[in-house]
Amino acid sequence: MSLKVAEKIPLGSRKATPFTIPISSTGGNFACTIPAEQVYVLTFTSGPDNRVTIPFIKAFMLSLDIIEHKFPPGVVVTTSGIGKFYSNGYDLEHVSQHADFFEGYSFPILRRLLTYPMPTIALINGHAFGAGCFLALAHDYRIQNPTRGFNCLPEIDMGVLIPTAVQAMFKQKMPNPTVFRDVALEGRRFGGPEALKMGWVDGLGGMEEVLQLVKERKLTGRGATSAWGGIKEDIYAETLAAMDDNAANGRWRDEIERVKEGKNEVSRASVERWEKGAKL
Repeated sequence: MSLKVAEKIPLGSRKATPFTIPISSTGGNFACTIPAEQVYVLTFTSGPDNRVTIPFIKAFMLSLDIIEHKFPPGVVVTTSGIGKFYSNGYDLEHVSQHADFFEGYSFPILRRLLTYPMPTIALINGHAFGAGCFLALAHDYRIQNPTRGFNCLPEIDMGVLIPTAVQAMFKQKMPNPTVFRDVALEGRRFGGPEALKMGWVDGLGGMEEVLQLVKERKLTGRGATSAWGGIKEDIYAETLAAMDDNAANGRWRDEIERVKEGKNEVSRASVERWEKGAKL
């Protein structure tokens, strides 16, 4: 999805809400505000809990396109207009109805965030579960509410696999493999203070702390050239390759399951022989 525009909005423009993009499925929207020069805040509100669906992703993608092509380079901040949730993850029923969901929509929005040509910050105001965590981690920086909201990958408790490409992103993004083990294999829930200790987030607070991070790290000028996005493409090349090769990942998984079943048949036969011998 791309947006062609005749001219960019001039530097210093502080219109209260430069644009709003509707989310067709819920009546919600992505609303852009500019709390400081060259800081573009995308607030998404899609009741009841900001589930990640195709309409949600389309609105997200268009919002990012508009900022890239119509505004001066700066910093993009995403947050939720629903106090309790940043995002409660995929709408699983919706996902099950769209065979192309991951390759056509989920991976593209993660790729867009991972390689966006301006700095991105996720302001995690509430719970970030499943795909909510995926989206937050795809940003360059994260600031989390210190008193409300947990991060969690609940896939282990749901009995489903985390997509290979998403696992690649987590392994590249998270500083400690032991932390990823606990998150992925135990479905561990952790709030802001623990997330900071784990290296999951860069700070605690709200918009004031986001703006302080932008100032301290001099982020508004980082996207002035193509280097910011290009360097990120190199940093996350492994994750991007896994997204591009999702079909091969699927074939690999099918082969793994076939081999496992064959080995299980052999091991079950060994157990049966042992049982017969034990009874003699």
